[in-house]
Amino acid sequence: MSYVDEVYELVVQKNPAQPEFHQAVKEVLESLRVVIGKNEKVYRRDALLERMVTPERIVMFRVPWVDDKGQVQVNNGFRVQFNSAIGPYKGGLRFHPSVNLGIIKFLGFEQVFKNSLTSLAIGGGKGGADFDPKGKSDREVMAFCQSFMTELQRHIGPDTDVPAGDIGVGAREIGFMYGQYKKIRNAYEGVLTGKGLSYGGSLARTQATGYGLLYLTEELMKCNGIPVKDQIVAVSGAGNVAIYAIEKAQQLGMKPVTCSDSSGWIYDPDGIDLKVLKDVKEVKRARLTEYAKKRKKAEYHEGKGVWGVKCDVALPCATQNELDLADAKKLVKNGCKVVCEGANMPTTMDATAFLQKSGVLFVCGKAANAGGVATSALEMSQNSERLSWTFEEVDGKLKQIMVNIYHNIDDAAKKYGKKGDYVAGANIAGFLKVAEAMQAQGIV
Repeated sequence: MSYVDEVYELVVQKNPAQPEFHQAVKEVLESLRVVIGKNEKVYRRDALLERMVTPERIVMFRVPWVDDKGQVQVNNGFRVQFNSAIGPYKGGLRFHPSVNLGIIKFLGFEQVFKNSLTSLAIGGGKGGADFDPKGKSDREVMAFCQSFMTELQRHIGPDTDVPAGDIGVGAREIGFMYGQYKKIRNAYEGVLTGKGLSYGGSLARTQATGYGLLYLTEELMKCNGIPVKDQIVAVSGAGNVAIYAIEKAQQLGMKPVTCSDSSGWIYDPDGIDLKVLKDVKEVKRARLTEYAKKRKKAEYHEGKGVWGVKCDVALPCATQNELDLADAKKLVKNGCKVVCEGANMPTTMDATAFLQKSGVLFVCGKAANAGGVATSALEMSQNSERLSWTFEEVDGKLKQIMVNIYHNIDDAAKKYGKKGDYVAGANIAGFLKVAEAMQAQGIV
């Protein structure tokens, strides 16, 4: 049995009932066969892969808080500090009922390679809780965030672990958590990113993941001879990533026609009205049914169905495993040429394989959605220097990082005989930097 297969079997054996983590590890290890094979003796001797698939530290804790009725509620909190070989742990906090240890481990594992691809000095980590901010009052959200940070603050710091936001964690939640951290630690430091502009946040951070997704998509299309202007785009999600992916796509002359949330999806043949979408989702925090009421031609459908719309470019920006094999077949049948992931692992492995086999240009999330964490790292730099850069400065750095990521994964794929396989290119390029650092630092 090969070293890669041995390690994957070990992961499944030691981490039962964690399918998302198994999937993430399998996808990476399959891509790395060609690299591992060339240096298997050394990697096996040093147990490099075993160390890479095992988090350096896992923190699990209870989060008690009091709701508006005076009832005490208890949630589960997590922080997985996966790998610090190239810098302090960096990765978001997710507040969602689906959160469990397996999902946080999968996200943390993906984050290691994503952060490596940015070329910035940040390791990989992830955290969160099975708390649902939806339907909660601001006071309830504050109570939860303060309780969550009361424990988390023991394990993080500007040179140790710098969390950011993710699903369910936006400016409101980051603000409440930062206030609690500052109060307990009596220190004003850049320990969280995604902060408000009045207390150390970075311009362009809000837009970064969505904008970065489009900067990489644009470079991918240009380098493969596909025009960017007037392309029809299908987008899933209606959160931060989806909204700003739609915004940048429109700025580039593309036409996004869909978006979705947990209850249904919108098809707007005239193109998504960004002003209406932002009002519904960012101001009113309402369902997409409200969008349909304000746009006469817009169609609202319950459930999922975004990938059945005819499009040239598909941007899954919602959540893991949202685009399956049946969806991939619909996209190919309708002539889709490009799929770039704005979410973390939103495409199932069989759907990814089908898209690649069908000639669709496919870029995985660890490369395509790295703009958010890259700009978080730029926020860390500004905090360390006590400086604030202009929107244009940050946006310019972001675009260059995303263009570089595309060329790095393209070059890695070509070097190892996998031209056009951007999943393999991303995994290989991300792995090599982390592996080199781990070997240089000894068995720790």
